[in-house]
Amino acid sequence: MKTNSVLGRGVGALLSGDLDPEEKNRFFLCDIDKIKPNPNQPRQFFDEDRLNRLSESIKEHGVIQPLLVTRAKGNRYNLIAGERRLRAALLAGEDEVPVVVREEGTENGNLELALIENIQRHDLNPIEEANAYFRLTAEFGMTQEEVAKKVGRNRSTITNVLRLLSLPEFVQDDVIVGKLSEGHARVLLRIKDDPHAIKELRDKVINEQLSVRETEKLCKQSKQRQPAAKNGSKLKTNELPASYCRALSTQLVNHLNTKVKIVQNGTRGKVEIEYFSSDDLDRLITLLTENE
Repeated sequence: MKTNSVLGRGVGALLSGDLDPEEKNRFFLCDIDKIKPNPNQPRQFFDEDRLNRLSESIKEHGVIQPLLVTRAKGNRYNLIAGERRLRAALLAGEDEVPVVVREEGTENGNLELALIENIQRHDLNPIEEANAYFRLTAEFGMTQEEVAKKVGRNRSTITNVLRLLSLPEFVQDDVIVGKLSEGHARVLLRIKDDPHAIKELRDKVINEQLSVRETEKLCKQSKQRQPAAKNGSKLKTNELPASYCRALSTQLVNHLNTKVKIVQNGTRGKVEIEYFSSDDLDRLITLLTENE
């Protein structure tokens, strides 16, 4: 039986006698302090209230859904999927959590699995989901059709979710923290090339708590007032999404332990890495060239 078929069955099923020896070796209760969080975690925002509710549930029922991990050095484990459950278990004061060990794979293979597992579990907000789709296409060379098959969605769904990444960063942040729904965001896409109009409508939606239908009506009125776009006023469509660049910067900061900034200029750009002494520069050069 494949690892994916083990997931989703609950601890009761996993502890029953219907597992073959190979599965029993992969599933066990693991000391929580031996699990290292995934630095490429697709989920960037963890709602504090929902985390606390999950923590209370774990205090009463335990962790029902096992975490997915790979083996690391020193009898430790790297988390692939299940960080929300891991954080909630820590809040609940748990010493152990159920895990399923995935056969050792490449770093890229583990990242791909983490992205797909989170999407399939509906464990991401719309912007995180869009970034996950983008990473599958940009980093793994998948077509939207291939992504759709991997995650069990229609291709049109993938296309529509990816469009959210063309929204201004402040609107994306509102969706991430729940100030705006995905429905509101889709309406705002219609005026994404007018920075003033989208900011004005976004503020009105949040301040007056407008419904999606009310937002649609105001958006239509805004478009009717909007003058014809000038040639130079459109957003640069070839640039990487700002949220994706932010995720890459965070990944580099975690790896290099210093400030990193990605600066875009159309299809080109640069990566700025800070160092604070000659020794620090030597350390960074070693990290950047260690594979050589």
